[in-house]
Amino acid sequence: MTQTPENNNHPAIANLSEMVRLRYAARELTGFPRVQARQMMAGGHRSRFRGRGMDFDEVRIYQPGDDVRSIDWRVTAKTQTPHTKIFREERERPVLVVSDLRGSMFFGSQRLKSVHACEVSAALAWAGLNANDRVGGLVFGAQQQSDVKSRRSHHAVLEFIHKLRDFSEQLLEPAAEQFSLAHILEETRRFALPGTTIFIVSDFHDFNEDCERHLFELARHGNLNFCHIFDNIEIELPEPALYAVSDGEQHRLLDTGNSRLREDFANAFEARSQRLKKFSQQLSAGLLPFNTANSAMSVLAQAYGKRRKGRRS
Repeated sequence: MTQTPENNNHPAIANLSEMVRLRYAARELTGFPRVQARQMMAGGHRSRFRGRGMDFDEVRIYQPGDDVRSIDWRVTAKTQTPHTKIFREERERPVLVVSDLRGSMFFGSQRLKSVHACEVSAALAWAGLNANDRVGGLVFGAQQQSDVKSRRSHHAVLEFIHKLRDFSEQLLEPAAEQFSLAHILEETRRFALPGTTIFIVSDFHDFNEDCERHLFELARHGNLNFCHIFDNIEIELPEPALYAVSDGEQHRLLDTGNSRLREDFANAFEARSQRLKKFSQQLSAGLLPFNTANSAMSVLAQAYGKRRKGRRS
């Protein structure tokens, strides 16, 4: 869609300028994505390949062809047998950000989940580029999908950001859903290269067994991370009253004073969240919760930002 002055600052559309400015905030994410994040994140950014690098791995008996500069003279003197230090090499890994901008994301009590998801996705892309990794993305709407191939280039991130903005604008026009989360993950499997660090940015509202099957395969070949986007109203219904609600086609009155309804509603969200948490632990995948009421960067800073001096881990 063409950007116009009227929709440039529309609250329901991801702001292009804001996503570009996240480039500077993302510079503070100095641990991205090579260290384990300091929240519920799991997984690392190390290669299985061994070689001359920054991270010490082990000491073993010297073998012909080893670099003599790596000989561990202390162990050699103690054992009277030449030993050499082996280092674990850090290799570049592509970063792939998968953004779910389907109809369920067009919801929010203070700001839309779709807008929040765009900002999270943009920040992750900038952080990947700052880490000198190749960055790419997949964006899914109700009936369309688009991809940006992984490149170590500002142009790749800017292309991805423009797609995020365009897909968020498409949500202003309700459309029948063509994609499920399982389909999104299946497409991600086709697109992701082995060793890719993958971020799934979604509300995971239709997370099911088919999704688990695709995620198992993704986790086998990459570093998998879930970015769970949710709104306060999904956790708890608003205070008791009659509310007019609509899905864009049908209109109903919702009585939030019904105690049984309130309990079932809260339990449903808790069950979905716990299932996602349990599954992420099973896969040793990362899980970051993003409440639309809070800053996306505050969550990312807690996960990947600098540690303050004197602060306990």
